[in-house]
Amino acid sequence: MIETLLAQNEGKTIEFKETTRSLSGIIKTVLAFANTAGGTVIIGVRDESKELIGLPDILQEEEKLTSAIADSIAPLLIPNIEIQTIRGKELLILQVPHSVGPYYLKSEGPDRGVYIRFGSTNRVADAETLSALRLLAKNTSFDELPHPYGQLDAKAIKDSFSAVDKRPTDSALESFGVTTHRSGKSCPTNGGVLLFGSNRLQFFPDSIIRCARFAGITKEKILDQAEIDTHLPYAIDLAIAFIERNTRKGAKIGRMRREDIFEYPPAAIREAVINAILHADYAMKGCQIKIAVFDNRIEFTNPGGLPYGLTMEKAIKGSSRLRNRVIGRVFRELRLIEQWGSGLQRILEACKRQGLKTPLIEELNNQFQLTLYSTQVEEITIASWGKLILKYLEEKGEVTTKEAARVWKVSTRTARLRLKSLQEDGFILRLGTAENDPNVTYIPTRKFF
Repeated sequence: MIETLLAQNEGKTIEFKETTRSLSGIIKTVLAFANTAGGTVIIGVRDESKELIGLPDILQEEEKLTSAIADSIAPLLIPNIEIQTIRGKELLILQVPHSVGPYYLKSEGPDRGVYIRFGSTNRVADAETLSALRLLAKNTSFDELPHPYGQLDAKAIKDSFSAVDKRPTDSALESFGVTTHRSGKSCPTNGGVLLFGSNRLQFFPDSIIRCARFAGITKEKILDQAEIDTHLPYAIDLAIAFIERNTRKGAKIGRMRREDIFEYPPAAIREAVINAILHADYAMKGCQIKIAVFDNRIEFTNPGGLPYGLTMEKAIKGSSRLRNRVIGRVFRELRLIEQWGSGLQRILEACKRQGLKTPLIEELNNQFQLTLYSTQVEEITIASWGKLILKYLEEKGEVTTKEAARVWKVSTRTARLRLKSLQEDGFILRLGTAENDPNVTYIPTRKFF
């Protein structure tokens, strides 16, 4: 396992340190990992060159580090610390699990000393993040909180459930989390207001879906647009209708019947829309769900990165942490979703069956973005330099811009452009947490050789 870790670059779940001299930095990384998605700190390695330095008196270093973590972080955090000898060098390996905290530096206090991991950096948690971490500690989601001023639209509830032959009682709505009790009285939850609130936009003005059809492949000119501000269960079909009227559909005439050929797999479109609505962070201010349709792709963007405790690799493989439990329960009752955590896998499979490029899945500046590529994209032939890096990826598993530049013997700027081209053509997948993440890595979308 250690060899696999050494082949990676610093990011959301891994950090390298030469020594324990920067003890405060190591401690911040440990608690940021614990608060975000877990991670590994390897001490005794140079970050850029991955040269193994080792630690001279490793037992003393381990004791110093263990004491510093115990003395500096609250609540008590105990990472797994191991000593491993690799190529004759002794390294300290700290495995930090994601844990419910929030953890903070004692010297800075619970309001200012909470850190989270963002890309390859540790950042002080802002008020919204701190609130989300504290809700997580209570095993409560934002949409489960009571909203005493919210009002539910009884007709919207009745119509939504009637569509699946259900007539929910007051107790059933409470069991789904649409309503709850506060001060001895029944009231809606945030999720109830988001789903069926008659005054939803008064309290959640950003809970809308902005749709736009752009001319060409840039955002210079808008051909069509819509702002969907209805109840969330209704919003799904309206968003899909917008996409359908702004994408192409052909036909294949067989002996017995006519078969429609869609530019994008309908199953992938539906899952992408539901995924954006289901996993949006509705506690974030000033950020809405956005659907951007271009000539060659559709971008689905929702506020909020991956939920705490979840990495991109786990999400793609089907792991799930439901950010909005009330919305999730209701969507399941309305048969809008079937299995937890299967949305991304369904999208990938649908695109693969239709022979499309692999969708691009990214965390960008605390937002989640999914890009589907059109059937209209011409067949791509790969250049010799592309084959060279794909063979490198088959052996190593991932590559950074600097490593690619070294393999190609070109400048980092040229390497960056080539990697972007391979990404756009669906050969590689970008793993980064921000648009300008300096430690972004690339992995192959499938086996090519």
